Amino acid sequence: MGVEGCTKCIKYMLFFFNFIFWLAGGVILGVALWLRHDPKTSNLLELELDGAQAPNTFYISVHILIAVGAVMMVVGFLGCYGAIQESQCLLGTFFACLVILFACEVAAGIWGFMHRDTVSKEMITFYDSAYDKAMTQSLTDPNNKKTATTVLKVFHETLNCCGKGLGTSILTSFTDAFSITDLCPSGSQKVNCHHRINELFSDKIYLIGIAALVVAVIMIFEMIFSMVLCCGIRNSPVY
Repeated sequence: MGVEGCTKCIKYMLFFFNFIFWLAGGVILGVALWLRHDPKTSNLLELELDGAQAPNTFYISVHILIAVGAVMMVVGFLGCYGAIQESQCLLGTFFACLVILFACEVAAGIWGFMHRDTVSKEMITFYDSAYDKAMTQSLTDPNNKKTATTVLKVFHETLNCCGKGLGTSILTSFTDAFSITDLCPSGSQKVNCHHRINELFSDKIYLIGIAALVVAVIMIFEMIFSMVLCCGIRNSPVY
């Protein structure tokens, strides 16, 4: 026989939370893979300008998220199996893994909060550099298609935007209209690219933050239940 009474209830609650934790790991893994292969971000983050790669801070965060999702699925399965088998060894290992994961998540959360605007700022700086070079090249040598022009058009077509601000949006649309340049997509409606870049990456950062918060709450409950169940198994006269 196994544990009885309230401890048995804790056992099934732990199993339930572990199952949710396992599902959350699968969801995080899926979301991370989607963020990694999303066409908009992929088109922008794989660009090169004069040998310099686009900032990859966002991809570093996504790769960490992929690893966390995979580890969560393994740890969630370990917790489910340990709860059903009422194994102190498995539950102790599960608790230790949870503590490590929780500490890593808190550290990543603090780092992410401190650098929440870094991705957008880096991409805006990269865009501004491409814009300045492309405009200069287009005006001084319109027949020579340079790398900067190609990079800039990828930004404009991917984000359906044009220019660094209202003034540059109007200027670029004007030079396009007179065939001096060919940089802005038709129908971009003069939306500046700084706004589009902030919108694209900020939304994804908040999505990551919400997922991390939900997982942290689940982990706290799991750590409590796993310790209570482990103590219950140890003290159970029928185990």
